Amino acid sequence: MASVTLPLSRPHISPSLFPASPSNTTTTSTSAFCQFSAIHQRRRSSCFNVKKGSSSLVCQSSSGETEVTFNQPPEAAESKHDLIGSLKIKLLSAVSGLNRGLAASEDDLRKAEAAAKELELAGGVVDLSADLDKLQGRWKLIYSSAFSSRTLGGSRPGPPTGRLLPITLGQVFQRIDVFNKDFDNIVDLELGAPWPLPPVEVTATLAHKFELIGTSGIKITFEKTTVKTTGNLSQLPPLDVPRLPDSLRPPTNNTGSGEFEVTYLDSDTRITRGDRGELRVFVIS
Repeated sequence: MASVTLPLSRPHISPSLFPASPSNTTTTSTSAFCQFSAIHQRRRSSCFNVKKGSSSLVCQSSSGETEVTFNQPPEAAESKHDLIGSLKIKLLSAVSGLNRGLAASEDDLRKAEAAAKELELAGGVVDLSADLDKLQGRWKLIYSSAFSSRTLGGSRPGPPTGRLLPITLGQVFQRIDVFNKDFDNIVDLELGAPWPLPPVEVTATLAHKFELIGTSGIKITFEKTTVKTTGNLSQLPPLDVPRLPDSLRPPTNNTGSGEFEVTYLDSDTRITRGDRGELRVFVIS
């Protein structure tokens, strides 16, 4: 049986497979490949056995005389991979040195927004129904546009940073368990104390459950807050602050529940857009 291997970028149809006719005319463009696929669909029951792989399409005539293999050129996949890699570096460079957004100026916000949009566009539409496993793990927040408001609540009400209150924001993480639908926001804080007492270091964990909304949206529902002292007071037991019953909570109480959209996701980088317009950038830790 004769065989030939051709690149997908320049498809060729063997004359023995397709008699010359206007309906079977092909070119070397992408549309030619689409036309070939359509012709195959019309004739597969009588003419072809088709094997489709991730990088090639093998067509064999029923007589076994001729086989044509169309290989996907690696340049397209490699160029997209390189493009996304360079855009990720550009985004990380734009947000570096901004103390997760607390030190961001208006110009910094614009640069981070532009770099994020470029990466979102190159990455394409996120489908969490197919890629939910990519959310699994512990993610470190490296930038939030909402922190430019100079409050720990971001675009929501929260304690201010700076000299008004002796609170220093440490690392911020999100711990996601896709199997149990757990979604925890973890925040390291340093609380000032009167001299000569040392600052008190604590880790606050805001536990949530999450559910998918559409293909790229996530809704989180607050359950409880756990506060654990670290540093010199790490021997103290953690303190659980459960969620108040709905009947006892004031209407304006911020429980930490909310919705956001995942606009870019791969194995080590995630971009989200909050329900109040916040841009957040995470890296796997």
